Amino acid sequence: MGFDELSNQVIGCAIKVHRELGPGLLESTYEQCLAHELKLNGIAFRLQHPQPVEYKGIRLDCGYRIDILVADALILELINVTKLKNGIKRFVL
Repeated sequence: MGFDELSNQVIGCAIKVHRELGPGLLESTYEQCLAHELKLNGIAFRLQHPQPVEYKGIRLDCGYRIDILVADALILELINVTKLKNGIKRFVL
């Protein structure tokens, strides 16, 4: 599957979750529900995948985590916001 097709499928899954749950819940709730939706659609993913920092040739575990890593190709960072400023339009789960 190509990157565009993968990202379109993931966006579709996120829209399904948002339509079902609506806004205002904890990020962890959306994360678990999106993971379930990805699984239902046969999309490979990992939750809370560690992301080390490379510094001067060494890898350091600084506690960074990727919310959802999809098919080792797409990084999802789930953010719960109540309002976007300055008319910025973006897809927010």
